[in-house]
Amino acid sequence: MGKDAGPEERPKWDNKAQYLLTCIGFAVGIGNVWRFPYLCQIYGGGAFLIPYLIALVFEGLPLLFLELAVGQRLRKGSVGVWKTINPVIGGVGIACLIVSFLVGVFYNTILAWVLWYFFHSFQEPLPWSTCPLNENYNLECKKSTPVNYFWYRETLNITPDIEISGSVEWGMVICLASAWCIVYICFIKGIDSVGKAVYVTSTFPYLVLTIFLIRALTLPGATDGLLYLFTPDWQTLTNPRVWLDAATQIFFSLSVAFGGLISFSSYNEEKNNCERDAVLVGVINSATSIYASIPIFSILGFKATTAFNACKDENILALTNYFEFSDQNITLQNYDYWYEYLNTTYPEKFQSLSLRECDLQKLLKQSVSGTGLAFIVFTEAVISMPGSQVWAVLFFVMLFSLGLSSMFGNIEGVLAPLNELKLLPRWMPKELISAVICLISFLVALLFTLSSGNYWVEVFNGYVGSVPLLIIALFEIIGVIYFRGMKTFSDDIYIMTGRRPNIFWKACWMVISPLLLLVVFVAYVIVQAQTRPTYQAWNPDYEKFPETEEKLYPDWVFAIIILLCVVPVISIPLVALYQLLRGRFRKSSVGMELNPYDNDNTEPFRFVHF
Repeated sequence: MGKDAGPEERPKWDNKAQYLLTCIGFAVGIGNVWRFPYLCQIYGGGAFLIPYLIALVFEGLPLLFLELAVGQRLRKGSVGVWKTINPVIGGVGIACLIVSFLVGVFYNTILAWVLWYFFHSFQEPLPWSTCPLNENYNLECKKSTPVNYFWYRETLNITPDIEISGSVEWGMVICLASAWCIVYICFIKGIDSVGKAVYVTSTFPYLVLTIFLIRALTLPGATDGLLYLFTPDWQTLTNPRVWLDAATQIFFSLSVAFGGLISFSSYNEEKNNCERDAVLVGVINSATSIYASIPIFSILGFKATTAFNACKDENILALTNYFEFSDQNITLQNYDYWYEYLNTTYPEKFQSLSLRECDLQKLLKQSVSGTGLAFIVFTEAVISMPGSQVWAVLFFVMLFSLGLSSMFGNIEGVLAPLNELKLLPRWMPKELISAVICLISFLVALLFTLSSGNYWVEVFNGYVGSVPLLIIALFEIIGVIYFRGMKTFSDDIYIMTGRRPNIFWKACWMVISPLLLLVVFVAYVIVQAQTRPTYQAWNPDYEKFPETEEKLYPDWVFAIIILLCVVPVISIPLVALYQLLRGRFRKSSVGMELNPYDNDNTEPFRFVHF
């Protein structure tokens, strides 16, 4: 990549495709595959798309456009941008740095789990398809299922409580070290190396999703899964929680407020249509969520149908033996007829059999998200698919690619602010800086390799990536619209795109988006304040394994949760107070000066901001 010829040297993307693929890769992450389909499932299928699309239009896209525009215009990272606009809001950039670091630490742990499953996907048979031969472990596995046993015992070796730390799982340490090494190799020279890596990490998941789509649609039961997913239940729209989750999902899915997008856009040419980029990235992100839902729920429909037929087969065997029918007398095709007939004709004998309840809709309603979808439900479905090893390998490579491209944004959200804060010696090369950041992150992430690590991943995931991001986004809008000024920001966009923002963008930035963020924040706090935070703890009782029981977080863990919500954003009021005491409050203004870069006399004057 070349260097900017302007007064402030800054790397540039080789081409527009690199920039767009990097932004898309940062926005499109693992949550698009395992979070969005879950929300569609529990909130009325197709009906959930209404609040989701409304949130995209009035909250997601305006915030995305704002970040891309301010980064491209000021050509700085998250710290430099806000200090330039006004030193009073310089703490916003520091908050972005802390959030990006904390999210990156636990996010790469998920990639370590993905690597663990990827390495085990080459075995024949798949290790989560059968119970181990060891008699003691075999008992625990049989009381559970092989899939649950492999996740809870072989992978996590999970403790029954978050207060019991357990030992370090060295196999997971190796996977975690491997994940950070891969991130380092891709990020070794900053955007120079990332720009090359995104050609693979941002496009490969779409290839795999398409392969899964073709295969999944041919599986028995795929239609049932899709019907359940997209059949709208309009009653759910009266539930306020649906709207809250839709707004939260689109906000976090686009990866705004991390600082990474601001840094990525700062490597653009000044004259670039950032409005079109924002719409393109936002639409592709949401379209990917919907696109991923089709193969995912086709496979879940296949899993539910397989379990439904297995349940029927078990009941058929019981009925055949008890009533001494000949084989093939009762089949899957005439099961419902015989079930009703025998229940009506011989009610007492029929009830004495204690047959299993076989309900396809109930099986389809077994909603899961996150690790439950990737490491339990999907791995169980893969076992029944022909060529299971191939599908397992493809699935986990896809997840790793999605997560890796998101990690690029998290690391950039740390490195760029550190450089702007001048916390790193000038003599340190990019390779060494990236290595130090990855090493520190790896050492902190060793917490998640303990037997209780899964509980801590849930804590970080639930609280670092929630309240702090909402607060940061709110102050970003305040900083741009009310400190820099709507007129000045409108001039910025005119310089970059050749036209000023229309009434829709202005209305969103000045009223709608901050109001939506405030409503989501208040609603989130109210929901959380109504009940003490709880978590799902593994139940070590073999008779109930792998069922989890809901437990309250201990007081000391609850204190850590509060710190995780407060510490990332405490820099915002502290820096504001410090700057106000120093009398450094100012408001950006705009003026004109001769353009020193006008070589062809097409733009003799340019806007400048004071």
